[in-house]
Amino acid sequence: MLKITVNRDEQPARMVLEGKLAGAWVQEARDAWRQFAKEAGGAPLIVDLKTIDYVDGDGKDLLATMWREGATLQAAGCCTKYIIEEIAKGGRRSACSEPNA
Repeated sequence: MLKITVNRDEQPARMVLEGKLAGAWVQEARDAWRQFAKEAGGAPLIVDLKTIDYVDGDGKDLLATMWREGATLQAAGCCTKYIIEEIAKGGRRSACSEPNA
């Protein structure tokens, strides 16, 4: 199960994910992220993962996308922190740049 809470009143705005970022829940989180980022219009965003207890491969891919698109990822658990560190090693690229072929 995944709970998604969005707080646009905070600055920067915050999306809180709680539970498992896996399976069908990844698409739910992706849809929520797209809406959240669209409404923010380029403003800084935080994705709070402090109460995430499991992330599968698709979930990690989504977190990497969020990070590349400028989100700050926050975690508390050692596993989630490790995932964020691995994502950060990949570097950011601007939304308009194309990957090298």
